[in-house]
Amino acid sequence: MNGSKGRIAIVGAGPAGMAAALAAIRLGFDVTLFERAKEIRAAGNILNLWPPPQKVLKLIGVDTEDLGAPCHTYFENSRGKRRADVQLPAEVEAEYGGGFIGLLRWGLYQRMIDAIPPGVVKLDHQLTHIEDKGNSVRLKFANGLSHDADVLIGADGINSFVRKHLWGNRPIRHQRLHLVGGYLFLDEEPQGVGILAHNRTTQVSYTPIRHEGKWGYEWWVLEACDPDAPPPEDLIGFCRTRAKGFSKTVRDLIEATPLEHMQRWEIRDRPPLKAWSKGRITLVGDAAHPTSPYAAYGAGMSIEDGYFVARELDAVSLSDTAAVRSALVAFETRRIPHTVQITQGAYFTGKIFHHCPAFLRPLRDWVFDNTPFLQKMVGDEMPAHILSQLAEIEDCEPYVPVHKRVKEPAL
Repeated sequence: MNGSKGRIAIVGAGPAGMAAALAAIRLGFDVTLFERAKEIRAAGNILNLWPPPQKVLKLIGVDTEDLGAPCHTYFENSRGKRRADVQLPAEVEAEYGGGFIGLLRWGLYQRMIDAIPPGVVKLDHQLTHIEDKGNSVRLKFANGLSHDADVLIGADGINSFVRKHLWGNRPIRHQRLHLVGGYLFLDEEPQGVGILAHNRTTQVSYTPIRHEGKWGYEWWVLEACDPDAPPPEDLIGFCRTRAKGFSKTVRDLIEATPLEHMQRWEIRDRPPLKAWSKGRITLVGDAAHPTSPYAAYGAGMSIEDGYFVARELDAVSLSDTAAVRSALVAFETRRIPHTVQITQGAYFTGKIFHHCPAFLRPLRDWVFDNTPFLQKMVGDEMPAHILSQLAEIEDCEPYVPVHKRVKEPAL
């Protein structure tokens, strides 16, 4: 194994793949990260991160200084009535920028790319064949190259080739929802408050962001859709119409957003898998558990996955096939209950808000407005998950990537 702890191949250079690579490099593994595209690109524009992925990023060598805008999050109805307060302990909010930070997805990618040592990422490598040989895994690519590794981690998204190899071509679950999101920059620091607001059919929400030293806001409009229908041609007009009746703040943000800062995407996921691993192969991120943005935790859980799979592999010898299999089972046993609860919670939250029969919507909204139901469901349960994940992540000094270390001057 050439003096390393073993060879780990990762397919897919999104947050899950980069986090797995950085976490494994930190622990002394020989890592190669394959990306099918000719450059690393962010899939999406806006992003929020809870404290656990922030903690992981710092541990694995990513610069988290001034990464995003601090934010305290509330659920409201369209008229501004408070329905839920996502409350974290004061010490957690103080350490992690309000507990919930807003940023641009590309800003996160840039920080993670910068932490990866030169030579680790192999671009333009489209995976075409996987062979688990028992004591190793062989990968073959469309460019004619091949690669042998002790472990393969599939981080290649909702349409994962690695997942298909392990579990077959199971269908994507269309949630019959779509989202238009945008962002804009400001000359002054915004109030550190994020509002997730709903009327009978639509969510119109916003949070502050921080990107490359600039303050701003991100916002999004989310509602039910027909997946077979063409997307709206006029995104500004679409959002302007849906935002009527919501706060002037979010309506002004929509009006001020440049069209090039807007993006629309359909919300899709997959039903949970009972297992992620076979032999020397496992899945992380959207390859394992595609997540609706209703959780605001897809990228965050992907980052956590990368950290935990590296920790489990570090506890065994990669030359021992039985030990590797046990480590991967331990990894998924740790992660699957958590990710299932988050992804399924996001899925059913979307159904409650956007697929409730019309005659039941007044009753639903009365319950949300006049009982602690939503507070218990999102205001209390989400912080409990966040605190449990923080407790599972080690407390130690942040890793400094080799190529970032300051060399001592020669005497």
